[in-house]
Amino acid sequence: MDITTLLGIIIGIVSLILGFVLEGGKIGALIQLTAIIIVFGGTIGAVIIGTPFKKLKKVPFIIKYAFVDGKASPKETIDQLIDLSNISRREGLLALEGALHDSDNEFLKDGIQMIIDGGDAEMIQDIISRKIEKREERILSIAKVFEAAGGFAPTMGIIGTVMGLVHILGQLDDPQSLGPSIAVAFIATLYGVASANMIYLPLYNKVKARLNEEIMMMELQAEGLLSIQYGENSTILKSKLMAFLDEQEYEELTDKDVIESE
Repeated sequence: MDITTLLGIIIGIVSLILGFVLEGGKIGALIQLTAIIIVFGGTIGAVIIGTPFKKLKKVPFIIKYAFVDGKASPKETIDQLIDLSNISRREGLLALEGALHDSDNEFLKDGIQMIIDGGDAEMIQDIISRKIEKREERILSIAKVFEAAGGFAPTMGIIGTVMGLVHILGQLDDPQSLGPSIAVAFIATLYGVASANMIYLPLYNKVKARLNEEIMMMELQAEGLLSIQYGENSTILKSKLMAFLDEQEYEELTDKDVIESE
């Protein structure tokens, strides 16, 4: 599990509460049941209205996607592809089937199977590209739930505040209660803006960042599969795959190779 996502949410919420307390506020003043019901209930309702049920069913999956880091590292994937390339050149394409027998990487296993079955390189490349494209579309379409919630929440907060002010204006005969009542009314706006900018939208951005990493890994694997089919040697293959890495990953992988060779 990637604790940075959870840690970021906790730090953000605690910072808001701490700042409020340091200004002389009381934590109890931030807890208003009616505002919670209006903002969070209204946001959930609006999201349900605007999202197909088949996407809503995937919300637990996309939450897990945001919080759980990817299984394979670039180095592990590159090493695996180089090993597969060496097996292919040494023992033939049919030997690749046994090499991935225990692997849980379905994308890579499907690609290897197409190569073993004698698929045309252009056809394989087209199928792989479509799979990558569909994966990206699927994840983003589900993650839109977070983006939608981030748009609705501030509006629901304003609605809650307006409703509170309407209630207050009906009690102008009691001036002493106006101050506390107005403060309570504005808690709804706080809930709406805070939840949108500290939970919903950050989670949407985290999913996009995680997806970019996954797509990069899939493209790296796709390049490796095509190189294996063409029978390219491992040195050329490694050079191609290293080009997919960013500067930090490239330096880390290069450093590890130097250490291992010593």
